Amino acid sequence: MSEETRVPDLAGGIPSTDLPEGAMIAGTVSDEEVLIARVGGRLFAVAALCTHYHGPLVDGLLVGETVRCPWHHAHFCLRTGEALAAPAIDPLKRWAISEAGGVIRVGKALDETPTPPRRASAGEPRRVVVIGGGAAGFAAVEMLRRKGFDGSVTMLSADADAPYDRPNCSKDYLAGDAQPEWMPLRDASWYADHDIDLRLGTDAAALDPVAKSVTLGNGESLDYDALLIATGAEPIRPPIAGFDRPDAYVLRSLRDADAIIAAAGQAKCVAVVGASFIALETAAALRARGLEVHVAAPEAIPLARVMGDDIGRWVRGLHEQAGVVFHLGHGVTGWSDGRLALDDGTAIDADFLVLGMGVRPRVALAEAAGLAVDRGVMVDAQLRASAPGIYAAGDVARFPDPHNGQPIRIEHWVHAGRQGQHVARAILGDAAPFTDPPYFWSVHPGAEIRYIGHAEAFDPPHVGGSLAHHDAEVAFASGGRLLALATVGRDRRSLKIGVELTV
Repeated sequence: MSEETRVPDLAGGIPSTDLPEGAMIAGTVSDEEVLIARVGGRLFAVAALCTHYHGPLVDGLLVGETVRCPWHHAHFCLRTGEALAAPAIDPLKRWAISEAGGVIRVGKALDETPTPPRRASAGEPRRVVVIGGGAAGFAAVEMLRRKGFDGSVTMLSADADAPYDRPNCSKDYLAGDAQPEWMPLRDASWYADHDIDLRLGTDAAALDPVAKSVTLGNGESLDYDALLIATGAEPIRPPIAGFDRPDAYVLRSLRDADAIIAAAGQAKCVAVVGASFIALETAAALRARGLEVHVAAPEAIPLARVMGDDIGRWVRGLHEQAGVVFHLGHGVTGWSDGRLALDDGTAIDADFLVLGMGVRPRVALAEAAGLAVDRGVMVDAQLRASAPGIYAAGDVARFPDPHNGQPIRIEHWVHAGRQGQHVARAILGDAAPFTDPPYFWSVHPGAEIRYIGHAEAFDPPHVGGSLAHHDAEVAFASGGRLLALATVGRDRRSLKIGVELTV
C-alpha cells in the first residue's frame, strides 16, 4: 500500500503540519474510524461516519464547529458530537485529542456528553400532543426529550408501525437491499424509556383550539398546552376506473411497501402510473427485483417540470438502460383484468399496478378546526399555526420562504425532520425563525441526485459538468438569483450551496 493511500494511525500520531486550519483527516484508533479536524485553532476527534447512513464525514464540509455529511446533509457538533440537524439522530462518538512537539495524537474515547438538567420556565407548556408519526412528529418528540423536557408527550399516529425510515420504502427496502430491522428509527422500548405515549393506529377525529383538546376516534379527549400537527400527506388515487381495485397499489407507508413486495413475489410484470420521484424509484426497485416494469405518464419527459429537460432525459436513459419501458405522453383511462388502458387505444399487460401520481396534504383536521388552510396548514416563520399553542410541520405545513416571504410547502423527509426539531425548540422557548433550505435525494439506476434549495419556477436550467459521466450540477435560477442546485457526484458542492442558501 502506498503512502498516499495508507490510512493514518491517529493513536500513533501524525505531524501537526498534516492538519492545517480548516482541514479534516480520517484515520483509525484501534479498529475504529475517527475523523480529526482543526477549527479556530482547536482540535476535535469524532467518529468518521455519519450516524444516519454512515456517510464519510471527511468528504463533507466544515461550517464553524460543525461537520456536515456529504450524503444527506446531517449536521454534527464537533465539540459535543450531537446530531444538530436531521436526518441523523444519534450523536458522534468523541475522543480525546492532543498536540505536542509537532505531533497530533488521538487518545481514549470520551463519555457521551450528558444532557444538562433544565428547569421549566413559567408558562412553559407541560402537555405536548403530536399528531403524526412521520419524520416531523418523531423529530419533535425526540428533540423535546433530548433537550430535557419533562412534561407529558403523546404521539398519535394513524400508521400501524412506530416511526420508521420512510424514504427507504421506495428505495433500498423496496428493492430488497435493506432489512426490515433497519427500518425503525428507534426500537419499541425507546418510547417507553423516554416516557413517550406512542399510540399507533390512532386517528385524531377533532381538534378544539379554544378548549385546547383533541378528540380521538374512540371518543377519548386529550388536553394539550402545545400541539404539533404533523399529519403529512396522502397519495392521490384519481377517480379512474379500476384504480380502487386491490391490485392497484399506492406507496406511502411501510405497510404499502410490504404489500407491493408481496405482490411482486407472485408477479412477472408491473405497470407504474406516473413519472414522479416516487414512481421512478418504485420502478427502479421493482426492476431490481427482476420484474418487467412499464411506466405510463402524460408528460413527454420525466421530472421535466421540477428538474428540467436535461435531467429528465438523463434519468429516463438510466431507467431504460436498466430495462424499464416508458409509455410517455399518454393518459390512462382504466385498469381491469390485468390491462392498463391508455388514451391512444393501446394497453399494457401487467400483473399489478402501482400509482405514483403525487400526494396531497392531510388538512381535514386543521380545516374543520377553523385553522387557516391554503393547500396546507398556514404557519408563520416560527411554524406557528393560526391558533395559540398550535404548530404545523412537514408535508402538511405551508410556511413563508425565508428568501421572499411567499408561502411554500415542501414534501421532503429531511425538511420535515428539521421542522419537527424546530417546533420542539420553539415549544421550549426558542423564538428563532425556521430558515433551513430544503434538501432531498433521489435514487435511480446507478446514480443518485441530490437537490438543495427550492425552485417552483425557474429559467432554463444551466448544466455544468457531465450528466453522462455522473459528474454534474444543474443550477435553477430566476432573474439571475440561484434558487436551487441539483448535483450528481458533487456532494461537497451541494453542501456549499446549502450554506449559501441558508438565510
